[in-house]
Amino acid sequence: MDFTRKLSFLVFLLSVLISLKNQNAETNKGSWFSSYYSSPFSKAPLSSRPMFTTSKMGMKIQEFHISGSLRYDYYNESCPQAEQIIKSTVREIYKLKPSIAPQLLRLVFHDCFIEGCDASVLLDPHDGIDSEKESPPNESLKGFDHIDIIKSELEETCPGVVSCADILVLAARESVLLAGGPFYPLYTGRRDSTLSYSEEATYDLPSPQDDVVKITEKFESRGFDERETVSLLGAHSTGMIHCKFILNRLYNFGGTNRPDPSIDPEFLNLLRSQCISNHVSSTRSASPAPTPSPSSSISGLSSALIQEPGLKMDYEGSGSGFGTLYYRSLLRGRGILYADQQLTAGGDTGTWVQAYASDASLFQRDFAMAMMKLSNHRVLTAPLGQVRSDCRKID
Repeated sequence: MDFTRKLSFLVFLLSVLISLKNQNAETNKGSWFSSYYSSPFSKAPLSSRPMFTTSKMGMKIQEFHISGSLRYDYYNESCPQAEQIIKSTVREIYKLKPSIAPQLLRLVFHDCFIEGCDASVLLDPHDGIDSEKESPPNESLKGFDHIDIIKSELEETCPGVVSCADILVLAARESVLLAGGPFYPLYTGRRDSTLSYSEEATYDLPSPQDDVVKITEKFESRGFDERETVSLLGAHSTGMIHCKFILNRLYNFGGTNRPDPSIDPEFLNLLRSQCISNHVSSTRSASPAPTPSPSSSISGLSSALIQEPGLKMDYEGSGSGFGTLYYRSLLRGRGILYADQQLTAGGDTGTWVQAYASDASLFQRDFAMAMMKLSNHRVLTAPLGQVRSDCRKID
């Protein structure tokens, strides 16, 4: 861990303590988060828009402290090169396979959303292991081989020290940076689960067909409010969505033999032009209404079958900015997934869509906070769990 990043995090913590003394103060350019975002790791400009209330922030800070033995720079003595190895390995893979960024971002969400950030999603089916990989929403997950490479590098340097759960959250953070998102500090010291939760993964992950009520209910069950839900779904700014996730929206929404009326007509033509071959091949056995199903997850990025027709989530080009295009597209009726477009149908969620569409720096701040919260969700710490030598199986 280089000195600059340590100093940045100390400034972050000091500023948090100062902000807690100002019960009703709005966040401005001298605030705790602005101090943190003035670090060289930030890609977002400052904003004078209010951040969280003190009571809300107090809740978040308390949440960090209840994470057992998690602490900043946990591997400082046992494996001081750990975070640098993860960072450099992710970046080397990214040079050859830019798809690693959305793949790892999706992978960490699917892990943390089910029973917490414990690397249970990485376990292969084995004796006594009902693998989450085999649950329908996870059949299209990718990135497991990238985690294997990172783990191998770490085992050569510090055998038996760095957990797969920590590898996953740190690699995902690096992926966010590579995709144009913000840096956010992370505590480490997570342990790996000895269990896998296939049934929970099948039914608890959000679906691309969920309406706004179901979306917010599922995120609320994990402790995320509407603001955090909308910011986390900004991860759909990057990656690939395959046609099988949206065909019913384009041709037979709700069993009507018509498209979803919430889709902008011009955008509908674009989507149909990308997915026409899939539609033609499936018309003989077209399914009826797009009912919510556990067979696919809301984060339908980087789907398994590369041969399938698909559309890049950042279809107007990667230079459009992480988060910016996504929210502005929703306001224009150009959300690719039904669940994404549904965010504009809710009062509170719609307010945050508008806010993030007009203020990129606000989104980057909120997304960073939400990813910190997600990465700390129901973690295992010593003496619970283990540190796997192979992320795919229990030691």
